[in-house]
Amino acid sequence: MALLTEVQKNYGKLKNYVNGEWIESTTDKWLDIENPTTGAIIGQVPMSTADETKAAIEAANEAWWSWRETPPIDRGRLFFKLKELLEQHYENIARIMVQEQGKTIDEARGETRRAIENVEVAAGIPSLLFGYSLEDGAAGGIDEDAIRSPLGVFGAVCPFNFPAMIPYWFWPYAVATGNTYIIKPSSQVPITQNYMTKIVEQAGFPPGVLNIVNGSHEVSDTLMEHPKVKGISFVGSTPVAKYIYKHSAENGKRVQAQGGAKNSLVVMPDAVLDRTVNNMLASYYGCAGQRCLAGSNLVAVGNIADPLLKKWIESSKKIKMGYGLDESVNMGPVVSAKAKKKVLDYIDGAEREGGKILLDGRKAKVPGYEKGHFIGPTVIDGVTPDMTIAKDEVFGPVVSFMRMESMDDAIDFIHKSPFGNAASIYTQSGKSARDFRYRVQCGNIGINVGIVAAMAYFPFAGYKDSFFGDLHGQGQDAINFFTDRKVVITRWF
Repeated sequence: MALLTEVQKNYGKLKNYVNGEWIESTTDKWLDIENPTTGAIIGQVPMSTADETKAAIEAANEAWWSWRETPPIDRGRLFFKLKELLEQHYENIARIMVQEQGKTIDEARGETRRAIENVEVAAGIPSLLFGYSLEDGAAGGIDEDAIRSPLGVFGAVCPFNFPAMIPYWFWPYAVATGNTYIIKPSSQVPITQNYMTKIVEQAGFPPGVLNIVNGSHEVSDTLMEHPKVKGISFVGSTPVAKYIYKHSAENGKRVQAQGGAKNSLVVMPDAVLDRTVNNMLASYYGCAGQRCLAGSNLVAVGNIADPLLKKWIESSKKIKMGYGLDESVNMGPVVSAKAKKKVLDYIDGAEREGGKILLDGRKAKVPGYEKGHFIGPTVIDGVTPDMTIAKDEVFGPVVSFMRMESMDDAIDFIHKSPFGNAASIYTQSGKSARDFRYRVQCGNIGINVGIVAAMAYFPFAGYKDSFFGDLHGQGQDAINFFTDRKVVITRWF
């Protein structure tokens, strides 16, 4: 696991990691892993069977009790060791992510940093696990205690857009609290998590505590249906989140299912234009628009619309596309040909519905990377609330420019969306900012901030069709999700 000095051409056939061993799948179904920038095949991932998934669940369950008995301070020390090792392999992780997902190296480094931050929080588990007590709680001489206790085996079904970070929203908290875990990475981007799990192994976590099973819906369904799995975490589209939530709950699981988004960024007439545009660019074009916190609708209030649009077009034209390993590149490709077609179909549809394509990324080409799935920055003016492009999650570098008369109009529009992931306002008015954060029914709110990504010690929130469940990933929400309160009532004669 030496530091990568050049791009690795092929990672070969990936294995599952079960009970402390790397095991080649017995399946006859394998998928190619494509570098979305070059079009080259860089590995193969197995579509593991239900029986292989069940074996991982049994291994995790077998490992659970001895891990549950491990003192929290000892569990925390392993996370300190893991943090140190992740720092050593920080650049490797980022470079692998660029190759299989298409991010820029700067975006990949940022994502890796966010994963490590969750490990840092989990390392403080002795304090995070505190319960509470009350002497003479029921009557004289009778004391009551509430103790946080782990439950057993948990699992995660992970998306393609953040292959390093999103599994780390969940598993460090589950394992730190005394549970065991199974990760199913996205079959489009499994190499990053494969590499990071080798680092977990190196840190010294006992066999069976963390397991990786590659595959598709057969793996996911087995995790949701198996009686020894206590809960499921998911991030992805809203239709799949609804299925995960329903199917897992029907089988008695705890569920946290993060769904889709349609985020609006509202720019008020008093916004500081240059600072606003510079801050918003990464929200709309970062990760090629493939994130649930991406800006989608750009809502200009009042007379700021024309100067904002002019500045936005000028700045958007300066976005440099290319291979993310080039430090000068601002935006990479979308993850696949299928993803590209979906985004292009939305742009075509917006044009048919009357939108004006002021900046057209449909025919973007990057010299030397003709097989890459590139879409250039796209700006559509004249978007109205009834248009499909204003309502659906596009998941690409497409800006729907909308004009509204007041902040009230903007908030009404946000509330009509079935999604409630994020919304931001740009203003110098404390009153406008306070009204916006108070009234808007979204889980993540930005005030002069375009990417409202919570730090690891806060939950990643979401309302309406953007989240199904009660407790979110990260922070204290995660601690509560992966434990239950055992209430002990004590009397001594």
